[in-house]
Amino acid sequence: MLKEIIAVFVGGGLGSVLRFLVNKIEIVSDNNFPYSTFISNFLGCLILGLVLGYFIKNENPNSILFVFLTVGLCGGFTTFSSFSNESLQLIQNGEIFIFLAYLLGSLIVGIVSVYVGTLIFKLL
Repeated sequence: MLKEIIAVFVGGGLGSVLRFLVNKIEIVSDNNFPYSTFISNFLGCLILGLVLGYFIKNENPNSILFVFLTVGLCGGFTTFSSFSNESLQLIQNGEIFIFLAYLLGSLIVGIVSVYVGTLIFKLL
């Protein structure tokens, strides 16, 4: 149990640092759509799918590396709290169309990304 706790904290810390760095990159100058969070969540879901696909095919998904990569790294890199806060800000600013695009885009892209990641290892 101690190994898992350490893996979550170290992986989460690394994921959080990576998320911070992505947030510092000025991707698009449009201030209305939260591109940094959208891209972080997309990449995190794709990485999660790749990790899941690999471990389902090759390893024990209960291994410490699995916990480090999924709960730690991906958990620290993606952020539901930022997604929720940015969604609320869009609603409060009357940006309903952008909010709906962000909401649906995040959900669809996230689920498809996890699926594509797992599919890659099924096809190999």
